[in-house]
Amino acid sequence: MLDLKVLIVDDQSGIRRLLTEYFKHEGWQPVEATNGREALEMLPENPDVILLDMKMPVMDGIDCLTELRQSHPDLPVIVMTAYGELEIMEQAEELGISAKVLKPFDVVALRDTVQRVHVQRLQVG
Repeated sequence: MLDLKVLIVDDQSGIRRLLTEYFKHEGWQPVEATNGREALEMLPENPDVILLDMKMPVMDGIDCLTELRQSHPDLPVIVMTAYGELEIMEQAEELGISAKVLKPFDVVALRDTVQRVHVQRLQVG
């Protein structure tokens, strides 16, 4: 079983709460941020993977990802977004993401994606 520290960045408290409870049940260490600015402030916590929503107030996912890539170019980021945000997804892919997940998502599939991305990073690193 993996012991992952996952930073969940989403302005919707229900999504953060759902993922936090599920990941705790998996034995992981979830950490929550309500927007991109909070997420950047939490980087000293050294998450293994970041789950990043694209549409948030204060600092959206693209701005967060842009700053994140300057300081942490290899940190795995999984983007969570609603269907139809194609232009935003293209921008995110150009900035370098590990995977994308469409909302609404299946938590088991999301867990599997987080594990796959983490294992790939370990194999490369």
